[in-house]
Amino acid sequence: MLIKQLSVFLENRPGTLDEALRILKDADVDIKALALADTSEFGVLRIIADKPEEAKQAMKSAGYTSTVNEVISVELKAEVGYLAGIVKKISAEGVNIEYMYAAPSDENEAKMMIKTDDPERAEKAIAG
Repeated sequence: MLIKQLSVFLENRPGTLDEALRILKDADVDIKALALADTSEFGVLRIIADKPEEAKQAMKSAGYTSTVNEVISVELKAEVGYLAGIVKKISAEGVNIEYMYAAPSDENEAKMMIKTDDPERAEKAIAG
C-alpha cells in the first residue's frame, strides 16, 4: 500500500530532534513510525504520521525544510525469507530501493516502509 511519509532535515546538534518532535506534538500529529539517519552535519527524520501535510506545514512554519513523498508499506509475514522475496520482486522490475525501515504493526508483527525510485511499479511488482 502506498502511504505518505514526511522527511524533515535537521541540524546534527543536541536538542534538534527534541524540538522537531515538540513541534509535531503541538500540531497534534500522531507519529506511527519513525526513522532517523544522520551524517556529520545533518540528519533526516522520516515519519509516518496521521496528518503528513499538516505535519509538513507545522515544520515549515518553524523554519524546517521538509518534504512529503510516497513510500510502500508492506505487512511482513513471520516466515523466513519473506522480506527477501519482496526485495527480489522489486529488483526484478528494475526498481531501485533507496531505503527501508520497519515499524511495529500488531503484536509480534511489523510493517516495512520501502522508498523506491518508482513506488507505483514497485507496488505492482509486490502484488503480482
